[in-house]
Amino acid sequence: MRRRDFIAGVGSAAAWPLAAQQALPLIGLLGSGQNDSVTLPAILQGLKETGFVEGRNVNIEYRWAEGRYDRLPALAVDLVNQRVAVICANGGLLPAIAAKAATTTIPIVFQGGGDPVRVGLVTSLNRPGGNVTGALNLTGGTIDPKAIEFLRELVPTAALLGLLVNRSNQRLDSYLPQAAIAKKMQWDFQVFEASTDDDLKFAFKTMAARKVGALDVVPDTFFTTRRAQIVALAAQYAIPAIYPFRHFVTAGGLMSYGADLTEPSRVAGNYIGRILKGEKPADLPVQQAMKVQLVINIKTAKALGLTFPRMLLGRADEVVE
Repeated sequence: MRRRDFIAGVGSAAAWPLAAQQALPLIGLLGSGQNDSVTLPAILQGLKETGFVEGRNVNIEYRWAEGRYDRLPALAVDLVNQRVAVICANGGLLPAIAAKAATTTIPIVFQGGGDPVRVGLVTSLNRPGGNVTGALNLTGGTIDPKAIEFLRELVPTAALLGLLVNRSNQRLDSYLPQAAIAKKMQWDFQVFEASTDDDLKFAFKTMAARKVGALDVVPDTFFTTRRAQIVALAAQYAIPAIYPFRHFVTAGGLMSYGADLTEPSRVAGNYIGRILKGEKPADLPVQQAMKVQLVINIKTAKALGLTFPRMLLGRADEVVE
């Protein structure tokens, strides 16, 4: 090859990726939390299963609310103005609600817990209708009360149960199943609210002052993205706590009972890829992840001076040493 031809070829090759990149489909990711090491890789894996890789044949615009749910509507409008092809609503139903309020035409795929029919996101799970579909993790109902039972089994002498909720979450009634089972078990309980880092510090300080003997952390994206801080505070004040997801325990938490977040996230990514290939949200049924995990941390229990009952150990899906 002549040197002149080689140089010309290099120039064309350098220009081609830029032009191709500009023509790539654009996904808007609207997250109620922040960049998370659990859900985001699973979403990208689901995309990959349908042939899409970020930066290669698809681009992603990220908008994170960082636990400030009041920011979601403006972030959703911003993504609509970016003319994204699909919106991925990550971290519960609130991002999907904000996205649907901003557009009735751009496809929306949600990932998280809640009832999308009750809040008007879809007509039904099997036939979503409209521009919204997604994947649900299993929260609420029977699993939240079960978590309280596990906590009671571990610390039967605890007099006061604390429930940690996010006061900025519009679904503050999400702790009602736990409250109901606590009353049924004749367990005094108190609700502690937090929506900022300072709130968390104050909440745990107050729990210690009021001698909270056990704590249930209610599912919330802000808490999930602050799991290291919450786990550290629980250890600092020696409060036995149960969490909604496994990755609290791998971060050093005592135990968790709840859904596996990776599968619904992967499904959401898969749905986004299928929509980019021409399928419609109305034709994609909302999928539900039914897998629930009990994960316990032996090392943390020892640090708290606790011993897991043999029956509870036997029920664990995973034991972290």
